[in-house]
Amino acid sequence: MSVAYPTQNRLLAALSAAELERLSAGLELVPMQLGDALYESGGQLEHAYFPTTAIVSLIYTTRSGASSEIAGVGPEGVVGIPLFMGGDTTPNSAVVRAAGHAYRLERRALAAEFQRAGALQDLLLRYTQALITQTCQTAACNRHHSVEQQLSRWLLWTLDRLPPQELTMTQDLVASLLGVRRESITEVAGRLQQGGFIKYRRGHIDVVDQIGLQSRACECYAAVKNEMDRLLPGASSCPLSLPLGFNAPQ
Repeated sequence: MSVAYPTQNRLLAALSAAELERLSAGLELVPMQLGDALYESGGQLEHAYFPTTAIVSLIYTTRSGASSEIAGVGPEGVVGIPLFMGGDTTPNSAVVRAAGHAYRLERRALAAEFQRAGALQDLLLRYTQALITQTCQTAACNRHHSVEQQLSRWLLWTLDRLPPQELTMTQDLVASLLGVRRESITEVAGRLQQGGFIKYRRGHIDVVDQIGLQSRACECYAAVKNEMDRLLPGASSCPLSLPLGFNAPQ
């Protein structure tokens, strides 16, 4: 199992040693398996999650059962913003779409640190603004851009959150997250593979030309990336030293 440290999360990495030390007793390393539900629509949120090597999809499901991803959260952010924005529930669900690890923090511990009005509060509010930008851009993209542009944007966002790697993704899952027909994903994935941008086999997508894939994406990719970089500290790679009070997972 690969080692996960709190400083692999962009928000936690931006805290001072003293601030991270104060949180250390409450931060719990948890494994996140593909498909795990962190919370359901309307349910009480008990924890915030700071991903280190995982990606979580925030998903809205209609009464008819149709669903789509409204935003994704990886090592750049936190899952559970209602806990510090004044509400303990949310109409969307949160589901793991790339397995890995996260650090979990109980809601009372998060609230206590947020109310100190220190660095964590500032970071969380900045991240919330970036997440709102992502949500709005996703809505516009899904309405106005082609499936090829949407898929390219989605793949690029995924690779920005995790090191380049083969993604374990079925066409059904991708279609569900984008809110489009599976046949559309099959057609588009075939074109991107023929163009030399990706390699696709059943359940796996390997991006082989990330720069070229950017030419197939719409402006939504850059808009979200630029806003995230503007609002948050640029610690894209984090030191592997352990802060005081943390033990490496076995």
